[in-house]
Amino acid sequence: MGGNRWIRPEVYPLFASVGVAIGICGFQLVRNLCINPEVRVNKQNRTAGVLDNFAEGEKYSEHFIRKYVRNKSPEIMPSINNFFTSPK
Repeated sequence: MGGNRWIRPEVYPLFASVGVAIGICGFQLVRNLCINPEVRVNKQNRTAGVLDNFAEGEKYSEHFIRKYVRNKSPEIMPSINNFFTSPK
């Protein structure tokens, strides 16, 4: 019971949640480095200065998740909410 005393089954959800958080941060970092129009990594793009490229900014900000949830109700479980709130 010496070295792996802290690895218990109770700790696995903590590992999972921290892993998901690191994954989300990594995804956002890669997304910003690769397709964000305001981030310029290589020297050739940095010399261009400030660009008013509104089409590229619109493409970056209006991604498929935002388009999908735009007209949805901001509820997590709408069927259960309707069951308990709407009269019969």
